Amino acid sequence: MTRRWAIPAGVAALGLAVTAGVAAASGIRGHDAMRLVVESVVGAAAAGAVAAAVLRGVRRSGLGVQIAIATLAPLLAVAIGVVWAASGMFIMRHDLWVLWIVLVAAGTVGALTALVLGGRVAAAARSVGLMARQLAEPGPPAPATSRGAPQELASLAAELERTAARLTEAQERSAAAERSRRELVAWVSHDLRTPLAGIRAMVEALEDGVVDDPATVARYHRTMRQEADRLAGLVDDLFELSRIHAGALSLDLERVALDELVSDAIAGASIAARAKGVSLYGDVEQPPPVVELSTPEMARVVRNLLDNAIRHTPAGGAVVVDARVDASGAAAEVSVRDGCGGIPEADLPEVFETAYRGDAARTPGDGGAGLGLAVARGLVEAHKGQISVRNEGPGCRFTVRLPLPR
Repeated sequence: MTRRWAIPAGVAALGLAVTAGVAAASGIRGHDAMRLVVESVVGAAAAGAVAAAVLRGVRRSGLGVQIAIATLAPLLAVAIGVVWAASGMFIMRHDLWVLWIVLVAAGTVGALTALVLGGRVAAAARSVGLMARQLAEPGPPAPATSRGAPQELASLAAELERTAARLTEAQERSAAAERSRRELVAWVSHDLRTPLAGIRAMVEALEDGVVDDPATVARYHRTMRQEADRLAGLVDDLFELSRIHAGALSLDLERVALDELVSDAIAGASIAARAKGVSLYGDVEQPPPVVELSTPEMARVVRNLLDNAIRHTPAGGAVVVDARVDASGAAAEVSVRDGCGGIPEADLPEVFETAYRGDAARTPGDGGAGLGLAVARGLVEAHKGQISVRNEGPGCRFTVRLPLPR
């Protein structure tokens, strides 16, 4: 409360001091000067009290009316002071009428100016209020009209427009995330149900004795093992993806030479490559780049990229893994080049999205669940790196870019 009244009290004290100073410098006799100062101050205080009372009574009226009343308050103070000055013979009768004419004209201009300004401010305030109410409604709100408004209202309108833009963007992201979540649930349910139905059918056939020759039984066992491995891989991908999205991924960073990472990944993927008839090569720059990374997570990234490359490269094709320092010298790059035949340019931005698999029908097969590349992107970004893909030669090149230690 003290701070609230500090500025008005300071203004009042300054005004009183200036009034007394002017009276002292005017050459008027001391008694008359004191009387003039007292009457002027009392008259101004009375005008202020009247204006405050009127403003309190019309506090629910329009802004233009309240500004007009505040504008006329000083004229009322002057009028009271003039009347008292005339009664004390400080002003002649002729001069008094001149002052009345001037005061009426000035009051009229002040009232009109206040009404115009109040109208502009009220219109801008209504526009800002309407925009604020529309923030909770779907879609972008109508822009606020801030033309001719005071700087404070114009700044508020601009801030509301920026807030509305951020809210609209957040709503779009939320809607996209919800669509992605629903699609992921539907697709994962499909990918889980298909192998489970196959395993159940084969188990029932074995239990009922429908299949009894050793070769067929062995084939059923191999198929069930493969389907179980697919289910385990899908569950692992879902678990890793949930950790990434929940921000619960904990990285144990250490300095690792990329030749070790590449050689281990090639060794782990060599069996699948030979079974598919795909040649697998590694090419690491010497001396090998050393990067700070979490070995299990980054090994999973390279393994996912290799599995994806081998899966989509036809028999007789080749998959090449290379690692080197990029041209800027600030980062290392690990690339996996395959012979998949290329990805449609329109699909390249979607490759790393959750559940992207390049086949809208999502037919069963060995096409994967569409989570491996999404997991790879999440793990790379957790390492402050970048992952990208482009068409190159007979296939695609997936590139992981990791910052080098400073």
